[in-house]
Amino acid sequence: MVRRALGRPFAWLWTAYAVSAYGSALGFGALPLIAVLVVRASPAEVSALSAVGPAVGALIAVPLGPWVEFRRKRPVMIGMDLARCAAMVSIPVAYALGLLGFGQLLVVSGVVAAAKIAFNAAGGAFLKALVRPDDLLVANARFESTNWSSIAVGPPLGGAAIGLFGPVVTVVADAVSYLLSALCITAIGGRQEAPRPTGDGPARAGSLLDGWRHLLGHPVLRALYLNQLLVGGLIMATEPLLAVLLLRRLHFPPWQYGLAFAAPCLGGLVGSRLARRVVARYGRDRVFRTVGTLRAIWLIGLVFVRPGVAGLVLVMAVELAIIVNMSLFTPVLATYRLDHTPKHLVARTLTAWSVGQQASIAVLTALAGLLADVTGPRTALTVAGLLILATPLLLPRGDEAARREPEPAA
Repeated sequence: MVRRALGRPFAWLWTAYAVSAYGSALGFGALPLIAVLVVRASPAEVSALSAVGPAVGALIAVPLGPWVEFRRKRPVMIGMDLARCAAMVSIPVAYALGLLGFGQLLVVSGVVAAAKIAFNAAGGAFLKALVRPDDLLVANARFESTNWSSIAVGPPLGGAAIGLFGPVVTVVADAVSYLLSALCITAIGGRQEAPRPTGDGPARAGSLLDGWRHLLGHPVLRALYLNQLLVGGLIMATEPLLAVLLLRRLHFPPWQYGLAFAAPCLGGLVGSRLARRVVARYGRDRVFRTVGTLRAIWLIGLVFVRPGVAGLVLVMAVELAIIVNMSLFTPVLATYRLDHTPKHLVARTLTAWSVGQQASIAVLTALAGLLADVTGPRTALTVAGLLILATPLLLPRGDEAARREPEPAA
């Protein structure tokens, strides 16, 4: 299949995304690691850093949705990149001065999370204006492919860099990646007109909730949103449970633990590259139902992990199956969401989606952790695996959805 050219502006946008994604992958887990090794944080503080920081960031992002909506998107994206760069740079500076503390790590975590949500909201609106509707699936598939490839190679390289150069080196790399991303977005050039406020502008009471109103008022988007909240939240909630099970209970060496998660991410390249061909052959509705179901049926397999090579292979097989289906499903979902959201609501809708996803992950991770404390990680994994089996019931049903679905937004 001939590779479709989407133009120079998209190439710069894709480059910005790739640079930022690989920088963040290099710095994956850097803040908790610094909290443990440098700040000597307690286990409760490390947990708070992983949950409270992103949750606070999501809360901060709520009023940013209307603010982003009625501004030119490229300057917003550049500003969010520079804000994340400044926040991350503050860590090595404080470390060098001997002033780094847990409070600063918590603030940085919240700022980065909020800026990421605002950046993604602006980026989605900018992408919709940048490429033709027929090219949105191709563009989203390329972003998805880049995301999974960065996760496959970034954390192992980041771990090696920390071992060689110290705990803050990957934070510096992450900060530089945001700066390079801002430069790439600047290189897109051109001038985008600021959106004109309408009757649903940011001054109107209740405009903060317009993104949620759109998602919950659209029958197919509502089904996809609720399904994604639970699927994403339950999958992410199993990560700390699996870490405890593999490293503490089954005594997997750290390199095997890293391999079990890094290698299957290459499956993201497979799923994302198949997305356009699968939709062309089987249709979007069938992808939502079939691939959406296939994302959910594998998680229960983690319950049966045992020590040794067989256990490692099982974890990798389960993760690979989940990631292939997720990477195929996600660009189709992202494209549908943009196609069926009016231009004047894109930023608020994407903000609402991200905030809901972050909140779901935080709540379900906390609940899974509490259950694991009481019953053990394997029992908590069993509960998560059984619950996710019910999530396909929330997926839109083809014929009924087609009858109730509004016309695509202009």
